[in-house]
Amino acid sequence: MASRQDGTAKPPARQLRTWSEERDGMRVDWDVAITMDDGLVLRADVFRPITPGKYPVLLSYGPYAKGLAYQEGYPSAWERMATKQPDVTAGSSNLYQNWEVVDPEKWVPHDYICVRIDSRGCGCSPGIIDHFSPRETKDFYDCIEWSGVQDWSNGKVGLNGISYYGINQWHVASMEPPHLAAMCIWEGAADWYRDMTHHGGILSTFWANWYDMQVKTVQYGAGERGKRSPVHRQLVCGPEILTDEELAANRVDFGADIRSHPMDDAYHKARSPVWSKVKVPFLSAANWGGQGLHPRGNFEGYFRAASKDKWLEAHGIEHWTHFYTDYGREQQLKFFDYFLHGKKNGWDKQPKVNLQVRHPGETFVARAESEWPLKRTKWTKLYLDPKGGALSSKKPAGESALSFAAMGEGLTFVTPPLEADTEITGPSAAKLVVSSSTSDADMFLIVRVFTPDLKEIVFQGAIDPHTPIAQGWLRASHRKLDKELSQPWRPYHTHDERQKLKPGQKVDLDIEIWPTSIVAPAGHRIALTIRGKDYEYGGASGGKLSNFKNELKGCGPFLHDDPIDRPPEIFGGTTTLHFGGEEAPYLLLPVIPGK
Repeated sequence: MASRQDGTAKPPARQLRTWSEERDGMRVDWDVAITMDDGLVLRADVFRPITPGKYPVLLSYGPYAKGLAYQEGYPSAWERMATKQPDVTAGSSNLYQNWEVVDPEKWVPHDYICVRIDSRGCGCSPGIIDHFSPRETKDFYDCIEWSGVQDWSNGKVGLNGISYYGINQWHVASMEPPHLAAMCIWEGAADWYRDMTHHGGILSTFWANWYDMQVKTVQYGAGERGKRSPVHRQLVCGPEILTDEELAANRVDFGADIRSHPMDDAYHKARSPVWSKVKVPFLSAANWGGQGLHPRGNFEGYFRAASKDKWLEAHGIEHWTHFYTDYGREQQLKFFDYFLHGKKNGWDKQPKVNLQVRHPGETFVARAESEWPLKRTKWTKLYLDPKGGALSSKKPAGESALSFAAMGEGLTFVTPPLEADTEITGPSAAKLVVSSSTSDADMFLIVRVFTPDLKEIVFQGAIDPHTPIAQGWLRASHRKLDKELSQPWRPYHTHDERQKLKPGQKVDLDIEIWPTSIVAPAGHRIALTIRGKDYEYGGASGGKLSNFKNELKGCGPFLHDDPIDRPPEIFGGTTTLHFGGEEAPYLLLPVIPGK
């Protein structure tokens, strides 16, 4: 018998059993074994129509424990969604609701098979946790191919899910699995460096905290710490009970791994899509308020993927909500019916881009478009004027400078009251001329809108209830541009070398600001704030959610406050903005004229 590090005998591993039953109009196969190419066995729950036959598969692969009830694992999110969106819970027992994956009770009646797989090391699947790694992506590939050849499968596999279950779709699509026929990426991300771990080269602390709150809690072997399924009462983290030391040995030090790769190196590239190989039909659904994680990859994927059959949708409110509402689910169903069932339902005539254009007061107006960014965009430069902190259509005269504490509140530049309703929909960018008293500086840019009496307009974002209009980030030493991929409206940085500053040296910075949509009413003002730290909403707190550590103050959990990444001796000096000269600093906005 094996022994633990403390010398005590380790009991033999208990084995999961697979069993089937009919319930709630479905045949459910619990803990089905799927063997990977290295011999490790992952576990899946399979929800099928009771009538025998061959059906298309909707598959999800991820770390959140397939048996953990949404209501138990994420109670604050569930309560808000179920209360405000009664269509989410209607027509379902809600016994099989899981975080960020489809409700099988709403898909199996439409002749789909729903396959939920616990990723390596999580839930009921043993192994070493290493998120988004090539090993995980190969597992995902093998699961797709396994699903495509089962006797209940029609050979067409679709991928669907939110966030993690969307992010890894881009990655596995790059491997071109033969049985992958369509995918719906709902508020995911794509580029492991630019979208997720380092915004403009600045480390995001989200992933280390997420690992503690949402992954370690459902690691394989966690026992009662990982809860029990409300359906069959089995442990959602498998039959083995591992010690804390054994659990730690079965996972990478995720936060440390990310911190140890500050540039876009091979580590990051291995966890990012290869756009030329993403050829499968897809629907990419973005959230305007997903600043810090969820919008950029959805827009970038639509813009850059090689797929000829691709659609883009963008909406608002919490990132977990519209996936489950009738609005979102009916779009998904029509899309998958066309590509997986072969139904001639008109999806191929669907406009390529469908936007929920955002207005103050959490109001959204649906509009169909043909491309992204919109061809009729009037790219508008608003120049930063140091006199009175103005944003103006005219370049300021003369040369001058303004300074602020490099890790402080920064400076805000504001337009005069708008003469007419003004729509801003698309990606934005800024050109700044900056110097620092040290060898580097971090720039945090926030596009804002204020009412006539100067109250800020914020929105219920993907997570934070007080999310600003748009955000962008750049570490000055990461200012090197990729000349082939950069666009005036989307600077693209290589992040492959540091170009340190000399104290007092002026440098040009081209800063990407993530896509957004807002119709600012006449009399309102548009503003650009340039800060040395994360944005904070000036009003009431957004409270806390059960799955995040920090209080919600405007940026949700997507913060950049790691003292190792931002040592005060380098980032705590004085930042100076320079005005005038050949290239006057400006904010480039995507103003959309009326049709």
